[in-house]
Amino acid sequence: MMKKIRRSAHSLSKRAVNSEESANTSIAVAITHRPTGPESLPKIVASGRGNLADKILDIAFAEGVKVREDADLAEMLAAADIDTEIPVEAFIAVAEILRYVYAANGTQMPEVEPS
Repeated sequence: MMKKIRRSAHSLSKRAVNSEESANTSIAVAITHRPTGPESLPKIVASGRGNLADKILDIAFAEGVKVREDADLAEMLAAADIDTEIPVEAFIAVAEILRYVYAANGTQMPEVEPS
């Protein structure tokens, strides 16, 4: 549901298009990262295909959220449930993207106190 989308400078949408399917088979996945402790991980806050993906992307663009196209990563993240942490297999790719987002926004990655 669209109300699950949280907009922040730390949100990021992913988009993938599978060329073997029709033109409107885009996938969009929105993630957010709000570190609260050393073990807090980015969460999936929205995911959709087709028209829903287009709506997610429209919101992201309207809010100035960084969007990156990565078909494989989008498929992997789309397979996970909403409001869950990203899959282990996506850690490195998402960490690199978050590093880019923080740099593009001119901010530092948040420091988290060990618990």
